[in-house]
Amino acid sequence: MPDRYMALSGNTSPPEIVGKEEMGARLRAERKARKMTLQALSQASGIAVSTLSKAELGQIALSYEKFAALARALDIDMTRMFMLRDASQAAVAPTFVKNKLSDARDYITENYHYRLLMGEYPGKKMLPMVALIDSRKVVEFEDYIRHPGQEFVVVLSGKVRIQFENGDSVVLGRLESAYFDSSIGHVYLSLSRKPAEVLAVCSDVEEVPSRLKAG
Repeated sequence: MPDRYMALSGNTSPPEIVGKEEMGARLRAERKARKMTLQALSQASGIAVSTLSKAELGQIALSYEKFAALARALDIDMTRMFMLRDASQAAVAPTFVKNKLSDARDYITENYHYRLLMGEYPGKKMLPMVALIDSRKVVEFEDYIRHPGQEFVVVLSGKVRIQFENGDSVVLGRLESAYFDSSIGHVYLSLSRKPAEVLAVCSDVEEVPSRLKAG
């Protein structure tokens, strides 16, 4: 396994990884449980049938953007797809949930390597994750990443540039943070010799920000 895929936060033990085949089987089970065809899920999520089929067969890894779209279409908390064990959620939200990074599992895509946290908390309105950023250039991405809502990020180690499709960008060093509208296309790029590590929190927002309505 490449060094960049070692466990996060300096832990040198091999990480628990959600493989493409396992994730594909989970996605298929969620779709079947809702008696949805691939065509129906495609229409609800905006993801091509061919992409969904390849994902269910374990042929490709899905980006966060596509997982978020699938979670909305299937009405599930996407975090639970990445949990180490299939624990049942409480009907009523607990006072708090405590996690260790080892409570979540790594998921490796073409550009990022991340863990979604707090899957045990029901009805989350935020999606916290820890990610390793190893991409260096925008051309490494098929397209900019876009998803409804807002995003907060703080750099835990290394240095990153967040490049936006409108030409804006922000450079963040260790313990620096940014907050932005995640519906604007964006990508994270590492400016460090080693992959940068970030904590990001995404939150869906029903209302379109007023500054965008004016346009």
